[in-house]
Amino acid sequence: MELDPDEVSMYRTLAGAVVPRPIAWVSTTSPDGVDNLAPYSFFNVAAVDPPVVMFAPVDDADSPEGLKDTPRNVRETGEFVVNVVTESVAAAMNETAATLPAGESEFDRADVTRADSRRVAAPRVAESPVAFECSLSEMVDVGGSTMVLGEVEWVHLDDEVTTDGKLDVRKLDAVGRLSGSFYATTDDRFSMERPP
Repeated sequence: MELDPDEVSMYRTLAGAVVPRPIAWVSTTSPDGVDNLAPYSFFNVAAVDPPVVMFAPVDDADSPEGLKDTPRNVRETGEFVVNVVTESVAAAMNETAATLPAGESEFDRADVTRADSRRVAAPRVAESPVAFECSLSEMVDVGGSTMVLGEVEWVHLDDEVTTDGKLDVRKLDAVGRLSGSFYATTDDRFSMERPP
């Protein structure tokens, strides 16, 4: 099979082939004080020094400015928190993908606990073992999406996912997005030594 992106929507092919994708469970607070929480699987690390993460929400065709609540809140407040999704919070993360009326918070819908952040106003998810507090670095229009780049200002690590004071990937049961309703866990791991 050969596909021409000018003739066929590429969403299913890209989302199905670029797997598993990490999930940014992004928490923000609107200027009106409403806490928002939404998952984004177009997410990754963009740089290490300074530490920068990125997520890229698809634009909202129903919004006059084209932005969903999360990127709009980030633009207006200049901050957000990326919470890592693990198996224990996967169902709650899925609940926060629902479209809610303005003024309602996904934190309440999914019954997850708000925890105070240290450097930003937006709360983090207390049940998530890893959270990155971020300040907005840049927002870039990329086709029908808006890529949000944020500099990591503070990191919360649950001691249960560390060994000798460092994050231990063997202890972090992160969940990745596949395609459609499919997700993957990181339980099945293998190791290879990098060649010199």
